[in-house]
Amino acid sequence: MNIGLLGSDIRMAEIVAAAIRRRDRVVAAWGIDDPHLPRVGSWESLLDPAACDLVFVGSDDWDASRAEAVRTLVQAGRPLVLAQPLEFSMLWAYELDMIRRDTGSLLIPCLPDRLHPFVGRLRETIAAALAGVGDHGPAESLLLERRMADRSRSAVLAQLSRDADLIRTIVGDPTKLSTLGSASPDSAWNTLAVGFTGPTQLPVRWQVAPAGDPGLTLRLQAARGVVVVDAPDDAARPWTWSGTTNDAAMFDRGAAMLGVIDRSLAGKAAAEDGTEAATWADAARAIELAETVPRSLARGRAIDLHREEFSEMGTFRGTMASLGCGLIMAALMVVVVATLLAGIAQEFGWKIVGSVADSWPAIVLVVLGLFLVLQLIPLLVAGGRDGGGPSAPNGET
Repeated sequence: MNIGLLGSDIRMAEIVAAAIRRRDRVVAAWGIDDPHLPRVGSWESLLDPAACDLVFVGSDDWDASRAEAVRTLVQAGRPLVLAQPLEFSMLWAYELDMIRRDTGSLLIPCLPDRLHPFVGRLRETIAAALAGVGDHGPAESLLLERRMADRSRSAVLAQLSRDADLIRTIVGDPTKLSTLGSASPDSAWNTLAVGFTGPTQLPVRWQVAPAGDPGLTLRLQAARGVVVVDAPDDAARPWTWSGTTNDAAMFDRGAAMLGVIDRSLAGKAAAEDGTEAATWADAARAIELAETVPRSLARGRAIDLHREEFSEMGTFRGTMASLGCGLIMAALMVVVVATLLAGIAQEFGWKIVGSVADSWPAIVLVVLGLFLVLQLIPLLVAGGRDGGGPSAPNGET
């Protein structure tokens, strides 16, 4: 496999290292200061399918020009492996998904942790505990403690957008999000705690902690015991299950993502063991959840997360609904203004103004008629383009 690079970061470097070990080749690199890589003069060369089989997109030194480059690559239908997150914007993720469905481009988000065997085992343990049939009794709560060296706002939200995918994988998609942190915007992120409530009603809390040992600890509290999964950031160290390890604990994130890439290129959705990799919709949803946190902090209240399927048809319907409300308000204003002008015109003998003011019912009728005609547009579009896309949290309480 011939690989092109558009920037890099630690996770992309892991995948590239795994690819080189199996004798894949990096044939073009842009935006990376590494003399050992075959650098190209412009990222536009990555648009050529003959130049490389797929493009890895890293998050280091990300800027608006990189965002435009990715948008153009998706428009060209190129297969991409994308760091999570690149652009901290649900709208940007939604835009890419819209383009992807038009061009058939393959977008693979780099979210390898959900592929670890311990994640599937923890999900099964929680399901059994919720059903009351596990060894640990009924499940009571799940705590995710994220130990970070950099606890700035951007670093915390970026990490949450990755860990949110783990939460969705383990306990399902959250329906409510709440936050607990300092009122000061500068210090809120150092000890940020985010609560999630999902379809299982199991309380889930994600919390930032100092990085004595960078990584993530997942602690399942049940009535008759505790299950602790520790996932160090250091790829050379194994994951542990309640303090123990086994052959499954050693986890090569780069090799795991290579497996996802191979299956995706072959059109396979899941591995042989049934493990499903993250889709672009999963990555976009995780970004949405992290993007909701600042709103919850600022308002000091919980946010209800409604799932609204985004598509061109959904956007059209939303636009028409907003336009319809606007037209109703405008029609009421026209009635008031036209009545006022008719009275003034009659008083001063302004016949032309009076004629225009008296014709307001016809004007309103024509505008509303045109609005109704617009509703027929979806019928003229083949298939309606009503496919599913990323969904957004669009409600608050």
